[in-house]
Parts: sequence; structure tokens; C-alpha cells
Amino acid sequence: MSTLKLPSSGHFPGVTVKLPSNLRLEQLLSYRPFNNWLSALSKSLALQHHPQHPFHSEPYNLREIEIQSVDFFSEKRLGFLKLRASITNEKNESLPGSVFMRGGSVAMLIVLSPANTSAGDDYALMTVQPRIAAGSLSFVELPAGMIDDAGTFTGAAAKEIKEETGLDIKEDELIDMTQLTLKEVTSELDREGGVEAHLQEGMYPSPGGCDEFMPIYLARKKMAKEEMEILKGKLTGLRDHGEKITLKLVKLKDVWKVGVRDGKTLAAIALHDGLVRAGKL
Repeated sequence: MSTLKLPSSGHFPGVTVKLPSNLRLEQLLSYRPFNNWLSALSKSLALQHHPQHPFHSEPYNLREIEIQSVDFFSEKRLGFLKLRASITNEKNESLPGSVFMRGGSVAMLIVLSPANTSAGDDYALMTVQPRIAAGSLSFVELPAGMIDDAGTFTGAAAKEIKEETGLDIKEDELIDMTQLTLKEVTSELDREGGVEAHLQEGMYPSPGGCDEFMPIYLARKKMAKEEMEILKGKLTGLRDHGEKITLKLVKLKDVWKVGVRDGKTLAAIALHDGLVRAGKL
């Protein structure tokens, strides 16, 4: 374990950083999720200067960051971090600071409608795959995936749709339901603390312990019934990446209960239905 200081040009100059032996400070500072997290935390702590902020009289500050462990996807590509941030005020009161850091992901609600049929026959394309973190070999969820440092969220969504379902859907055919919903949030809600504009434009599935955020996209596609039948039970995924995915077609009206264990599925249906009620879809 080595102890260093964040550079003076950063969001928290002079803050102590403890690193494990297999991680260099340069690698940490080039890791996008870490920089995004530092930036958001810096802006959130700065809000304490406003007299109406609940922590205004005893503001909190970041004192130290300890990187406890690190996983690499490859020799050069940093994957996941586990860190502990020490955030205290002058009364020595602290905020919970344990973070599993993995960065942004994307999720896709793919709605398929049989061609030349009446309305009301919409289906969602879901996946069934092993999710060892949940202790499951057949977890039902929406298609989703991580974004790498080189891509865009929309591009990552289109790529994941192709990899997980085999469908070709162009980037300009995707609707970012999270962004569309955030546009509906008024400045009054922002003043009341309902939204922090500097946070990422995505859904945070586990903000109590993980930085992951997830824009949720909608894709609509008409298909012949015969093509839809072929999708049922189809095996997909990148086998060399350990992906073993089976496709599942679910009536759109039933997705909320079929995917009840999957947070992004419930979030996607809530956004979709809310935007439909608001006349935005």
C-alpha cells in the first residue's frame, strides 16, 4: 500500500490517496469512472455553502481515499475498483463512504410489434442468462451492457442490442428515455433538492454502495410474426466473453412482473409508461 496526494489541478487537491501495490496513481487518474465520481462529489459538497443546505452549519469534506482492491479487464484496462472515502465534518461525524466503482452501463427496452396487425400486440425482448452475483444461472432481465471509454452511450446501446439479440438497430432509432424524462423535471424540483443537475443522466440502481449509472433506451421495431417466433429461445451473446444468453419474448403489459427482480426492467417500464402518459412517446 502506497500513500500519495491528488494533484493540485484536481477536484480535491492535496487529498491523501492510498493505493494497493498493483495500481499506479496515473492509472487511477485515467480511469473515467473515478474522475466522474470525483467531479460529482466535488460539486455536491460545494452545495453545502448554500444557507438552505441541510449540512450548511457543519459541512462535510473529503479527507482521504483508500483504494482497497482493483480488478483489471486486461493488462492495461482497469475494470472495477473497491474504495473507501473518508468524508467527515469538524464534529468528526462521517458519511458512509464504501464504494464499488464500475462506471456507466446502458439498458434497452426493445419493443417488437408484429407487422400488419392491430395495436395492442406489443412484446418486449428480454434475456435469460447467468448472473453469478445474484446466485442465478437464469436471470430474466432487459438487454444491458457496460460502456467502454472509447464509445458513446447510444453507440454502446446499439452494440449491445446487436451482441445480445442479433438485431440491427441504428443509433438514431434509439430514444433515451432517461434523458427525455430529465427534461421534464422543473427548476422548482431542482431547487427543492429533487435533482442534482451535475449527476450523470442515468438511473442509479444501487447508489448506497455503487457508482453505476444507467441510461435506459427505447427501441421500437416491427417484425413479421415468423421472425419473432425465431427469436424465442434463441441463443446469443459473445461466447468468448462467457456470455450464454437465451432470448425471451414477453408481452409488454407483463414485463413489470416477469422482470420483477431486475431493477433496470422496472425502471424502464416506469419511464416508458410515465412518458406515454405524459404524451412524450
